[in-house]
Amino acid sequence: MWSHTAVGVIATEDPSMNHFRSNRRGYLEKTEEGMVYVDYKKAEDLRRLMTPNGKIYSRKRTGISSGEQRKVAKAIKRARYMALLPYTSATL
Repeated sequence: MWSHTAVGVIATEDPSMNHFRSNRRGYLEKTEEGMVYVDYKKAEDLRRLMTPNGKIYSRKRTGISSGEQRKVAKAIKRARYMALLPYTSATL
């Protein structure tokens, strides 16, 4: 059956339905020490956080915290500098 919590719906009996527990933010990773970081080399994950014109989506649109937003912005800027992501929409 289903159980409702403050975070949302969690599947309890059927293990195939536990996709609700998965991390919906695929661009966030953790180190062994528990530090959260955004990998700038995952260009496809970062591209989902940008508009078709190449602008970075706002926190309101993505629903992430301010610290995560700063990490995402820095990762996108690093990926742009390393030519993994375009600066403009001409090549997006």
